[in-house]
Amino acid sequence: MRILLIGANGTIGKILNPALAKNHEIISAGRNSGDFKIDLSDLNSIEKLFSEVKNIDSCICVAGDCYTGDLHSLDEEKLNIGIQNKLLGQVNLVLIGQKYLNEHGSFVLTSGKMADKPVKNNVSKAIVNGGINSFVLSASLELERGIRINAISPAKVLDIPAEDLIKAYTKSIEGAINGEIIKVNY
Repeated sequence: MRILLIGANGTIGKILNPALAKNHEIISAGRNSGDFKIDLSDLNSIEKLFSEVKNIDSCICVAGDCYTGDLHSLDEEKLNIGIQNKLLGQVNLVLIGQKYLNEHGSFVLTSGKMADKPVKNNVSKAIVNGGINSFVLSASLELERGIRINAISPAKVLDIPAEDLIKAYTKSIEGAINGEIIKVNY
């Protein structure tokens, strides 16, 4: 399988990249490194990536910035960091990428525990992760050509065994599930 891994050199990407490369061809992309460059907050950058990378069976996104801070320090500018980058960036990957992805391909987005189990100082993450999950549930009903979409919702990555993360992403790309939010370690 030919997999486009966005955020390949980030925290989750560094775990997934070598593990998935054992059985799949990985094309890495990121803001600052990888086979291709991408800025999730820029529609032209997303379109350029998909037009340059051909024959994609699965697109995994483990990238996206989000503000961390208390409710009282949150303002529109800080909230927009996560909305523009992590939420809309992943939504736009699907909206643009669906015409490029191979038939019966899959998108795997990344949300997080804060959507379901928020903690103090993470209102922005709760909003953004909840939005990603809702998008996946809804988009799964309308994607065409047999394309599937799922989200991986991990707890704090540094507290999760690597094999649990790898298993969740592998289940999504290699299985037949669609419209699922796969919770990892919570």
